[in-house]
Formats: sequence, structure tokens, C-alpha cells
Amino acid sequence: MNTLSLIIIITIPVILCIVLLIMLFMIKANIKEITRELKKTRDTDYDRQLRVTLNDRDIEELAKELNLNLDHQKELKLKEESAKKQLEQSVADIAHDLRTPLTVIKGNLQMLASEKLSEEGRQYLDVSSRKAETLKNMVDEFFELSVLESDTQPVGLKQTDIVAFMAQFIIDHETLIRDKGLTPDIDLPEKSVFVEANEELLGRVFSNLLANICKYAKESFKISVSAKDGRVVISNKIASSEDIDVAHIFDRTYRADKARREGGAGLGLYIAKLLMEKQRGSISAKIAEGRIIFELAWHQ
Repeated sequence: MNTLSLIIIITIPVILCIVLLIMLFMIKANIKEITRELKKTRDTDYDRQLRVTLNDRDIEELAKELNLNLDHQKELKLKEESAKKQLEQSVADIAHDLRTPLTVIKGNLQMLASEKLSEEGRQYLDVSSRKAETLKNMVDEFFELSVLESDTQPVGLKQTDIVAFMAQFIIDHETLIRDKGLTPDIDLPEKSVFVEANEELLGRVFSNLLANICKYAKESFKISVSAKDGRVVISNKIASSEDIDVAHIFDRTYRADKARREGGAGLGLYIAKLLMEKQRGSISAKIAEGRIIFELAWHQ
């Protein structure tokens, strides 16, 4: 065997190996690109199509099938979004339509309260008034929820002195707190602490938390504000930790007391969570030493 033949015999396998390595590299590169595109489709934009640069029938067939699946998922996603918007609008419309007759009913019940009634009639009136108030609270919660979930626009935030805000909030709700027989234990820093927040939304958050405290607190509750980052901690004693599922306490319509029929629809804490998220904040809950503890933080 001469030298030329030997070189050819050695060179051909080497060239084949190089070609195979290049093809393998290109296949892996296409697979990585498809993987990246699928992740983008899942996380940011479902209206995408996968493209391949390798002239390989099997890879092209794979991309084709994936694109068909993406088209199907996009169609399902659009239907889901449309159905969600229709449901939210229906809830808002129903809640709005119920408000007017409820206002009339409550007005008539208040007028009846000034009339001379028998003891039995007075009992019926009291029950009817409580139920009307419960229904009004439920309608208000459903209406607020439908507005919150349908409004995707960012809210206006500004530097807010959380110490002054909490002090004023307690003053404004002092009568309600005293009427419920509760004693507040307030720990506020001496100096101002500023957070990026929306005061209107913040007021609704603490109103919902206070409503929860008034329903379930025993004797007293605590409010403290961190001088370092403005975190707000609110806690109160509870009768039994076994009755509260902290992992689901911010779920829709969660109720610690399943038998309770007075109040609202059980959306207060869920709405508080949505309101904090709109302010780039968070709210969490835990149970320790016979108390339920809520912590509010802002992640700027």
C-alpha cells in the first residue's frame, strides 16, 4: 500500500467524524434554541412560532408539531382570557345591579326601626337588618374584587410616611376598636419611615385587616412598624390555631369559621393580598404562641 492510499484511508474517516461532529453540534444548538423559545413562550409570550436553521427533516417535523401544539395552546389561552373577562364583567354588573335595591331595603328597614313594633316584630326587624347588612358587605366585596382583578393598570405610588399613616389610621378607627371591646397595643418608631405606597389602597388593606381582627381577636391586638424598612406587623390572640389554615388564609372565600354567616363573603384577606401586590408589596401570615401574625412588606 503506497503512502497516498494510506493518507486517503486515514483522511476519509477523519473527515466523516468532523462532519458528524458538526452535524451533532448543529442539532444540539437547534434543540437548545427550541428549548429557549419554549421557555419564552411559557413565561412571557404565547404568541410565538419556533424556527429551526438546520436542514434536517426530523428536526423540522419536530418543530412543526411543536408549533401546532403552541397554536392550540394559544387558542385555549385566548378563550380562557375571554371567559375570565366575561365572568369578571358579569360579577361586576350583578354586584352593581344589586346595590340599588339593597340601598332601598336598608333605607326601609331603618325607617321601620322608628315605628312602634311588637317585640316579635322588633326581633324580625333586627334579623332582617343584620342579613341586609351581610348581603351588602358581600356585594361590596364581590364588586371590589371584580374591579381589582380586571384592572391591570399600574397604580400610582409615592413616598408615604408609614408611621404617620398608621397613627392616623388608629385614630380614625378608635371608635370601632373600642366598640368591639379591643385594646390596641401600638409600637411605632419615633421617627418617620417612608415606603413606596398608595395611601388609598393602603387604607383599604388595613381596613380589611381590622375587620378580620374585629371578628376574631380576643381582647387585644398589636401593631408595630419596623424603623428599618417600614414593615408592619399586626397580630392578635386566637381561640384555637387548629381552626385556621394559614397556608390558605389568603385564598378566595376562605373562612376560619365555616359556620359563621355574618359579615362578608370571606374575600377580605384575599383582597388585601391583591391590594398589596398592586403596590409591589406582600402580605404573609403565620401562627405563633397562640397568636395569628400578619406581616406587610414593600419590595421596592
